[in-house]
Amino acid sequence: MDTLRIAIPSTLPGGLAAELGQHFGHCDLYTIVEVREGSVAAVGTLENVPHQQGGCMAPVNHLALHGVNVLLAGGMGLRPLMGFRQVGIEVFHGGSEGTVGQALDNFLGGKLPKFSERNTCGGGQAS
Repeated sequence: MDTLRIAIPSTLPGGLAAELGQHFGHCDLYTIVEVREGSVAAVGTLENVPHQQGGCMAPVNHLALHGVNVLLAGGMGLRPLMGFRQVGIEVFHGGSEGTVGQALDNFLGGKLPKFSERNTCGGGQAS
């Protein structure tokens, strides 16, 4: 894939220098990074949506509607992980990174593992 649209849960105000939001569905907003041919082409932000508008699937659908195909996340439950898989968004574990920019650099360098059921909040239990 030549172009990636990456969502990274972030603290306000977002951007590459922002701190990473530790749980994708409860972050202030998402920093959206468009990567073309391995280089950052654009950086913007996207507001998060509250869980009460569709439970934990609301943020999944929100990101899918905005063309995201990769998410770097610190934590999530099994249900949203399955939802991301259903809508074609790959999820990588970036929760130990300090800033959005560090998480992005480590992802682009192939250093972030894919999220698995073992990484979910509750250790594989639906949430």
